[in-house]
Amino acid sequence: MSLFNAAEMRAAVTDGTPRGTFKIDCIPVPYAGHGEMIVKLESCGVCHTDLHIWKGSVRPGSGQPPARIFGHEGVGSVVALGAGVNGFKTGDRVGVPWLHDTCGICDECLAGQESFCQSQRAHGFDVDGGFAEYVRVNASHAVPLPQDMDASQLAPLMCAGVTAYSAIGKAELKPGMRCAIFGCGGLGLYAIQIAIRAGAHVIALDISQDKLDLAKSMGAHTTLIADETASEKLKALGGAHACINFAPTTATWPIMISAIRPRGRIVATAMVSQAVPINQEWLTGTGVCITGTSVGTRLEMRELLQLHAKKPFIMQTREISLDGVEAALMDLASGHVDGRIVIRFD
Repeated sequence: MSLFNAAEMRAAVTDGTPRGTFKIDCIPVPYAGHGEMIVKLESCGVCHTDLHIWKGSVRPGSGQPPARIFGHEGVGSVVALGAGVNGFKTGDRVGVPWLHDTCGICDECLAGQESFCQSQRAHGFDVDGGFAEYVRVNASHAVPLPQDMDASQLAPLMCAGVTAYSAIGKAELKPGMRCAIFGCGGLGLYAIQIAIRAGAHVIALDISQDKLDLAKSMGAHTTLIADETASEKLKALGGAHACINFAPTTATWPIMISAIRPRGRIVATAMVSQAVPINQEWLTGTGVCITGTSVGTRLEMRELLQLHAKKPFIMQTREISLDGVEAALMDLASGHVDGRIVIRFD
């Protein structure tokens, strides 16, 4: 194992209870086991999923207490290698995504859809994550990164970016199709840019005019307030070949059901636990495909980073220090965040 000098690190630690207070603690640096690496972080994004975990709404009743250190959008450099690590060396720049590891043997893993593995372990949930100066990562799921790209722009790609990319892929967009994107937070803004690169006509919907203005600045062709008039306005445009929901609410459901074209695709991306109605007769008569997406795969991450290298995605970021984590989560809960929040460790 490669050695480095740090024995302790600063970390934002919770007590494991819903909405528990974060405490900045000095704790031991983790140890790299077989197939694992220790990464010294430059940055880590604060994701809406961190908010769900903090609120206790991820996998409720599982009996699985969340990790004490949240965070799954890390960017940093390898400082220590465990036994059995191949393909990485100390000094390499890597990303720390949602997935720490998966079982590797279920149907989903074998089909290259490991983000649906029911035995997955996630950074910041099943294992400690990136709200700390160092993090333990499984080398098989670490993301190789170029040295010359800004850490604050790379970090949100580790979850928000690849989730949006996976959602666009499941929408099966072709040039000229109309794609309605609901929710213009960080994920929606990435999705708008990715859908445009797929050749789609992008219709952005949100309840905030400020967020729609931001969506317009990033290339959305049409913007609509997501109110009771949105369905008719979407239908007047010819309907949507694909509707992708990034808004954590059931309020978008009737608009999507009303505006989707026959044989269109509805992709659920936001974590919405409440039930929504579905008429099976309507489903058989329209052939609409309803599906969901969860983060993204390692292959999708590689494809996303290739697109970013060719033409960087635009994203507003607000940089904070480690002790600003709890306030950042409260801002996310109130909906007062444009773009993404990123912790900087330097």
